[in-house]
Amino acid sequence: MYLKHGLITMAAAIALAGAAPVPALAADPEFALGIEGHRFAPAELEVPAGQKLRLVIENRDPTPEEFESYDLNREKIVPANGRIVVFVGPLKPGRYEFFGEFNPATARGWLVAR
Repeated sequence: MYLKHGLITMAAAIALAGAAPVPALAADPEFALGIEGHRFAPAELEVPAGQKLRLVIENRDPTPEEFESYDLNREKIVPANGRIVVFVGPLKPGRYEFFGEFNPATARGWLVAR
């Protein structure tokens, strides 16, 4: 059956009428890390346990760095004077080490999930 001014069939109209609205998804909590002088700041960042997280990492140095973590299973280049986004979690409570592979002696830090 067609509606008078459209090409919607009765089955399609019933399907559309019964469709429930889709709730908007909440954004993942966002946390910022900076790289300056080949060091992460803050060197220790507290984050909520049990949630997926969005880390925004901004490199203020004129050279690239690599955000790497064996604990988090992540590895990504942060361009000189650039920024990246890394998603992690949900994490169990604990300390998760990360480091800059290009400057591992100075670029070190921890996510502390509570």
